Amino acid sequence: MLRRDLLKGIAVATVVQGMSFPGLRALADAMPGFRRVRPGDAAWPSAASWRTLNDAVGGNLLDVKALFAPCDPNPKNAACGDILKNMRNPFYLGDQVGGTQVSGWWKAWTPAPSVYAVKARHAGDVAAAVNFARDNKLRLVVKGTGHSYLGTSNAPDSLLVWTHFMRDIEMHDSFVGQGCEGKVAPVPAVTTGAGNVWIDLYNAVTTIGGRYVQGGGCADVGVAGLVQSGGFGSFSKGFGTAAASLLEAEIVTADGQVRIANACTNPDLFWALKGGGGGSWGVVTKLTLRTHDLPEHFGAAWGTIKAKSDDAFRKLLARFMAFYADNLFNAHWGEQVIVAPGNAFKISMVCQGLDSQQVKAAWKPFYDWIAESSQDFVIAEELEARATAARHWWDVEGNPSMIPDKRPGAPKYHGWWEGDQDQVGMYLHGYESLWLPATLLDKNRQPELVNALFEASRYKPVMLHLNKGIAGAPPDAIAATQDTATNPAVAEAFTLVIIADGERPAYPGMPTAKIDEDASRRDARLIDLATAELFKIVPNAGSYVSESNYFNPRWQDAYWGSNYARLKAVKAKYDPDGLFFVHHGVGTEGWSADGFTKVA
Repeated sequence: MLRRDLLKGIAVATVVQGMSFPGLRALADAMPGFRRVRPGDAAWPSAASWRTLNDAVGGNLLDVKALFAPCDPNPKNAACGDILKNMRNPFYLGDQVGGTQVSGWWKAWTPAPSVYAVKARHAGDVAAAVNFARDNKLRLVVKGTGHSYLGTSNAPDSLLVWTHFMRDIEMHDSFVGQGCEGKVAPVPAVTTGAGNVWIDLYNAVTTIGGRYVQGGGCADVGVAGLVQSGGFGSFSKGFGTAAASLLEAEIVTADGQVRIANACTNPDLFWALKGGGGGSWGVVTKLTLRTHDLPEHFGAAWGTIKAKSDDAFRKLLARFMAFYADNLFNAHWGEQVIVAPGNAFKISMVCQGLDSQQVKAAWKPFYDWIAESSQDFVIAEELEARATAARHWWDVEGNPSMIPDKRPGAPKYHGWWEGDQDQVGMYLHGYESLWLPATLLDKNRQPELVNALFEASRYKPVMLHLNKGIAGAPPDAIAATQDTATNPAVAEAFTLVIIADGERPAYPGMPTAKIDEDASRRDARLIDLATAELFKIVPNAGSYVSESNYFNPRWQDAYWGSNYARLKAVKAKYDPDGLFFVHHGVGTEGWSADGFTKVA
């Protein structure tokens, strides 16, 4: 597809080493001192220019307003009431061009609408938006659902490429990527538009198709964003990351070209898309993911135990970590346990490939030990374990663990896990994550691990996401994950620890919303103190890019480790002028925090 100058109506192409890049003006613009334009600047595109873009995208240029704009000045009008009614529904928030699924982060970022958005229907619309933004020095931002803790799909004074309505899904019995004919064996796969969320794929691939695709645990997370960030789901210990399942992507790069990226065509870009961070490489418009044989059963174990003393709690943690290392550190088990203040221990784990009898047998030794230790423990929530038919795992109707989207016209299969409800619209006070290596499960190091978890839990709940480390997975899943851009530490980690807190929604313009400054300051401090206890045993721990500390000072190493230099080279090749900017994205060191000014 030729890059088209939307203002002058002429084709412009400069070929450099076999690639089409912007001309000398753009290269000069990328020098230190280059500044993108904002509304009110003399160089801001004219109304006629915006009309030209609107024509180029079939009338799908939208004037963006803040999510709660209808509440000003009258918070009692029907439109405002509709937002208040639906703001805890993640699918509703994803359907709003000005919506974000987190309402902000204390001292970090605040939701702010783009000036305009292109409601993209296909790659051609995306290319038109990319060319317009580049040629007019605009800040460009990409959003599917807006499900970003770090606010990476949100930027004021920008042009938004909104991929939310690119929703086609196609199943393949035997897929071979473009240019890979005769080089790789065909495999079952699914091709999805960039606007789908994981419940869309689980419905098509599992509920209807009887197969499995490795995706996210949160049903409403966007497929494209999760894959580009690496992507963990409940069953990653069995199947690896979502990025490891990527076979091919269609992407519009900074020069406006629509490219195919796979193992045979643009393989460097393909590798970067597998965990190199969403919004940094271009606009992904389509993805093809490997599908897997569906296990007969998915299962779960859950309950909450409270220890009657600190000593008893230490004993509980020691018993569980030994139990996990001996019985659950394998391809079957994932999700999380929480070690919390007040000496509480919450189990919320899931499994694949085990029937109810096997699930119950796996947990019986631990549950029996708790029951026999009533002098030390109280069962605050009944300890249970069982399995169900995997094909119906994501059924919404009749499933008390899922909340249905009850809006008129919503797909019947759209629902979100009850356990994810508190995240919807949440205002974050602080957040930290770090991978813990499997060497901590060695018997001689378990006391060190237990002590760190105990000390950290004096400050804040410590969530061990046992599916978000790939150690313990089958060799092929580990190998596939190692062939992604994600920090190599993920292959050696048995868990991702997350310590975070926040409050109920506090969107700008939301009636009665008031941020609790004292609680924000206190929580941020306590999160730092809790994570400091874990950094004592893993001082240079890696961190998961999508679930991480906004203020991480060593983000390059934490997110990508030894892969970062290679990622910077890919960035320089496909986006040499930094059109695609996200907070702490690859190659952003030389830009101002808002992505508007080149400073180095």
